[in-house]
Amino acid sequence: MEPPVRILVVDDEPSLLKALKHSLEREGYQVVTAQTGAKALQLINDQDFDLLVLDLMLPEVDGLAVCRQVRLRSNLPIIMLTARSEDLDKIIGLEMGADDYVTKPFNMRELLARIRALLRRSRAVPFSNQATISIGDLQVDLARQRVLVRGREVELTAREFSILQVLVRHPGRVYHRSDLLKLVWGYEQTSDDRTIDVHIRRLREKLELDPSRPKYILTKWGVGYYFNDRL
Repeated sequence: MEPPVRILVVDDEPSLLKALKHSLEREGYQVVTAQTGAKALQLINDQDFDLLVLDLMLPEVDGLAVCRQVRLRSNLPIIMLTARSEDLDKIIGLEMGADDYVTKPFNMRELLARIRALLRRSRAVPFSNQATISIGDLQVDLARQRVLVRGREVELTAREFSILQVLVRHPGRVYHRSDLLKLVWGYEQTSDDRTIDVHIRRLREKLELDPSRPKYILTKWGVGYYFNDRL
């Protein structure tokens, strides 16, 4: 029997925190809560979690700072909650390492769907006829979800690895942003292409010798992205 999924929920609104805890526990998750960024970091340091639901606006240490500190030492899946609707806030959150975001007020069923999709992706062992794909200086171990660049292991988030997995298994095939959203996030969202762009940028920064002139993940202008295996 598998252990229950443990989720840390961080928000400074007591009523929302209570509602989130109740809804997630009804789904069978074990839920730990915190109302400040400092408390969240302490809990993450002392305990193991499978997913973090993190509010952007927090006292003491804000959500972006928490996200950044978590990413320095862990690939813990992160869904960020934000009351702001500006694209800049969403992009900054993704740049800091968040895997997904939900804008307040949100539908609880939408949040649950995104949690399930992110957990499914972060825990899945991808199928492939090849256990390891080696192209140029890049090695992608699909079974162990490990990536080496020039012999050194590179830490990717669950979303980053899932995007790379999709692209590297079908080199040369161009994926539209909406295709990647559906395959990796598990839902369709036609109005939010920047989510994919930010993750692709982060992948290039980790994989490419010169991210401004990528050789692995290329852009088909006006269409989407594809993986280049002709090196």
